[in-house]
Amino acid sequence: MKSAYDLAMERLAKSDPSSGPLTAAQKAKLAEVDKVYKSKLAEREIFLKKQVQDAMAAQKFEEIEKIREQMGSERLRLDEEREQEKDKLRKGFASRKS
Repeated sequence: MKSAYDLAMERLAKSDPSSGPLTAAQKAKLAEVDKVYKSKLAEREIFLKKQVQDAMAAQKFEEIEKIREQMGSERLRLDEEREQEKDKLRKGFASRKS
């Protein structure tokens, strides 16, 4: 007897055959994208944290808030870019399977 999870996975595979298991090379490519975007995010955060420190030293509290908002928007933007890049790769993987 199959579990609900197994049945759901079978239905998913039937509805989208490209969503099958990934090879080790494909997983490595996706992990590389994660690594690249993690480093981009770290770079931006370091830069913006330095700006926050400088603004704190100058007691520019409004500027600090703007920089923190920018940090949040940068994080969202980079997350979206990362997911778009990974989606492109997944579509490429699927087209090679067909």
